[in-house]
Amino acid sequence: MHTAPGEHRNGAVIALNNVRKTYQMGSTLVHALAGVSISFYPGDFWAIMGPSGSGKSTMLNILGCLDRVTSGDYVLEGNDVSTMEDDALSDVRLRHLGFIFQSFNLIPQLTVRRNIELPLYYLGWEAERSAARAVELAGLVGLEGRLNHKPTELSGGQMQRVAIARALANDPQILLADEPTGNLDSATGDQILNILGQLNREGKTIVMVTHETHVAAHAKHCLHMRDGKIESIEEN
Repeated sequence: MHTAPGEHRNGAVIALNNVRKTYQMGSTLVHALAGVSISFYPGDFWAIMGPSGSGKSTMLNILGCLDRVTSGDYVLEGNDVSTMEDDALSDVRLRHLGFIFQSFNLIPQLTVRRNIELPLYYLGWEAERSAARAVELAGLVGLEGRLNHKPTELSGGQMQRVAIARALANDPQILLADEPTGNLDSATGDQILNILGQLNREGKTIVMVTHETHVAAHAKHCLHMRDGKIESIEEN
């Protein structure tokens, strides 16, 4: 379910209302987001598409509390994050969101287990509990035999599986994925999309940026952006 731009209903896990983001580049003001209003609901699976410069990456950064809105409102799971300070935003990211990146963003010096445990370290979990959670999640993504390997000893697909397990460590309601299959071959990419599909069926809300239509086809809804605005919404 989604709302038309400008319309919101109760129960949304994400609600953007007339969100704008502008950047100063030299003497030019760039309107990366130019008044975006949309709501995402529990269990939604969205793909965000658009040409380079359309605002899709800026939108994902806003959703992930990695960037701030210039104006407008962003309510995340009932919390107005539009005006939060950096420490509060960090806490929101840690407790409410899971991130999956095209480049995996794993720490090469750490084992698979330690990479998965990282968010739990910042949440203050005890070592034994963190280790058990890492083992559980490694099994979920089919890497129970790789817990003591480092990222350099893994394939691209395996590294992305570690990244998914790490994103799930804090059991977030919302997963944000930025081109999650961008560095993978087609077969491996399909495996990752199947994992995301299963997580969605289990209740996770997923918002994924992609430039590939066959990847977007795995989502329930596809949001097309152009010039910082929502151009259209399609149902899959």
